[in-house]
Amino acid sequence: MTNTNRQLIDREIFFGNPEISAGQLSPDGKMIAFMKPYEGIINLFVKEVNQDFVEAKLLTKSKSPIMGYFWTHDSKYILFVNDNDGDENMNVFSVDPYEVNPPSHNLTPLDEVNVQIHKVSRKNPDFLWIGINDRDKAWHDLYKLQISTQKLELLYENNERITGWEFDWDENIRMAYRTDENGFSEILSTTNLSDFKLIYTTNLQEGAQIVGWSADNKNAYLESNKGDVDLSTLYEFDPETQTLSIFESDPENRVDFGSLFMHRHTREIICTSYVDDKRRRYWRNEEWKALYDGFEAKFPGREVGIMSTTDDYKQMLIYVGGDIFASEVWSYNWNTGEYKHQYTARPELKAVEKRLSPMEPISFKSSDELTIPGYLTLPTSAPVKKNLPCVILVHGGPKGPRDHWGYNGTVQFLADRGYAVLQPNFRASGGYGKSFLNAGDKQWGKLMQDDITWGAKYLIEQGIADPKRIAIMGGSYGGYATLAGLAFTPEVYACGVDIVGPSNLFTLLESIPPYWEAGRKWLYEMTGDPETEEGQKLIKESSPLFSADKINKPLMIVQGANDPRVKQAESDQIVEVLKKNGHDVTYLLATDEGHGFRKPLNRLAMHVEVERFFAKHIGGEYQKDMAEEVGETLRTLTV
Repeated sequence: MTNTNRQLIDREIFFGNPEISAGQLSPDGKMIAFMKPYEGIINLFVKEVNQDFVEAKLLTKSKSPIMGYFWTHDSKYILFVNDNDGDENMNVFSVDPYEVNPPSHNLTPLDEVNVQIHKVSRKNPDFLWIGINDRDKAWHDLYKLQISTQKLELLYENNERITGWEFDWDENIRMAYRTDENGFSEILSTTNLSDFKLIYTTNLQEGAQIVGWSADNKNAYLESNKGDVDLSTLYEFDPETQTLSIFESDPENRVDFGSLFMHRHTREIICTSYVDDKRRRYWRNEEWKALYDGFEAKFPGREVGIMSTTDDYKQMLIYVGGDIFASEVWSYNWNTGEYKHQYTARPELKAVEKRLSPMEPISFKSSDELTIPGYLTLPTSAPVKKNLPCVILVHGGPKGPRDHWGYNGTVQFLADRGYAVLQPNFRASGGYGKSFLNAGDKQWGKLMQDDITWGAKYLIEQGIADPKRIAIMGGSYGGYATLAGLAFTPEVYACGVDIVGPSNLFTLLESIPPYWEAGRKWLYEMTGDPETEEGQKLIKESSPLFSADKINKPLMIVQGANDPRVKQAESDQIVEVLKKNGHDVTYLLATDEGHGFRKPLNRLAMHVEVERFFAKHIGGEYQKDMAEEVGETLRTLTV
C-alpha cells in the first residue's frame, strides 16, 4: 500500500452529494426548482427566480434520494418519482411548490409496481398518461391520471404485449409499441385504442422509435436501422402508406443518429445532434445557431447544453462543463442577452479543477481486428506517463449504453490517486452502428471480453501500463466483465472490483423483473437461450461462477441487497464458492441500496475500500485521513 505526501483530493468532493443539482425553471419563469441534500439525502427545494438559493423552501423530506422530477406545464405542480431503497418499484408523487410545508401526495399508492410515465399533458396540465403493472406484473395497463384529484381512469387493459405509446402534437395516441412472442418489435397505428394496425416491424438485431412529428401532424420522424442500414438513420414516415424517406443520417458517417430538437410552438426542427468522440450539432435554424455560438464564445473549450427553459424559451438554464471542469449552471435571458451564474454543483471541485486529468478519445484493435473506441485518462500527477498502474473501467449495459467524453467522478478519483484509466467502448456498446452493436451477441466472456483484454495489451504496448499492475473494475455488465476477466484471463489482471455484476447467467436470466418480459428474447439473443442445449452450453461457458476455481487474484465484490436486476444471489453464490476454494474475497453488501449506490455515506464507504484495495494490490496512492469518518458505515457494509 502506498501512502503519499502529495495532497489528494478528498473522496467526498467526488462522491458526496452535490451541493445543488438538477435545476429546472418553472414554465412561467417565476420559480426555480432544484435538488439539494436534506439530512444527507437528496430532496427537492424551490425558490423564486430572484431569490438566493439559501432562501429556498424545502419541498420534500424523503428518506430515499429523489430520482427525478419535472414541472407540470402550467407551473402548478412538481411531480417526482421514487422507489424504496433502490428496489425500482416506482411511484409518482406530486407536491404543490406554493404551499407552506407542502405535503407530498403519492398519486399511485400501490405496492410492488413499476409505474411508467408515458405523456404529460400540455393542453390540460392537470393530466398525464401512465402505465401501471398491478394487474399483470409483466405488462403495464394504460391509465389517465388527474393530478388534482388523484383520480385514475383505465384507458386500456394490456393483454396484447404493448410496451409503449406515441402521442402526436395534439396529444392524440397515434401509435403503440408491441413485442411479439419471438421478441420482434412492432409499431402499430391506432385511433381508438381498440383498432390496431401493424405498420412497422424490426427483428432482434434492429431497432426503431418515433422521435417526433411533422408540423402538420401527418407524418412521424422515425429513427431506425432496419434492413441494410448500419448506422441508425432519421426518416420521415407516413403511417397511412408506410412509406419512408430519408431525412438525415450522420454527415460524417461515423455514429448512429443522436437526437432531434423541435420547437414546441412552431413545430420546426431546430437542430439534430450526434454523439461521437464528442457531441456534434447540425443547425437548421440560424437564430438558434447564433444563440449557441454565443454560448460557446462565452465558455470556450467547454461543453454547453440547455438544461431547462421557460415555455416561451426566453429564459434558460444552461449547463457548462467538460472533462476537467466542475459543472456550472448559468441562466440566460434571450431578450436582454444577460448571463448570470446560478450555482456550481460541486464548488469544492471547482477549487481543485486545475488538478483534474484530461480525458482523451483513443481507439485500438481487438483480437479480430475490430476497432474499439474509448477514452484514456492519464494522471496529471505522474511526471512520466509511462509504466503506470492502470484501471480498466468497464461500463454497464452492455447493449446500448456507452462511455462519453466529459467529467466522470470515478475516473477523476482514480486519476488523482495516480492510475491511468481506460474506458473501452467494447462491441455491443451503443451508438456505433448495428453491426458493432450486434457483434457482441453471444460473445459474453468471449470477443466482448477480448475487446477489454486487448485494451490492456494496447496500454502495455504503448508503454503506459505496468503489465503487473493492471486492475479491472465496473458496475453491472462491467461487474460481470471484472469477474470474467479474473476467471478467463487471470494472467492479465492484478486484481478486480465487481460492482453489482452477475456471476451466473442462468440465475440472472431466471430472476429478471417480471416487467422485463418484453425483452426476454432480446436478452437470450445476447447471452444464449437457456431453453436450448446449445444455449445452455454457451451460458455455462460464459458464466464466471463455473470458472471460479481459476480466479487467483484479489477480488472485491460490491452488492445492493435490494437490486432487482442483478440480485444479491449473484454475488452471494460466487463469494461462497471462492471462500470454499480458500480464496480471499472482500464482500461489501449494502442493505439499503439497489443497482448502484445512491446514498452518499455508502458511496464514500465503498470508495474508501476501493482506494485501499487498489493501493494494496497495484500501488497508487491512498488517503488515510478520511477512512475513520465513514468507519461505521463500512462496518455495516462489510460482510
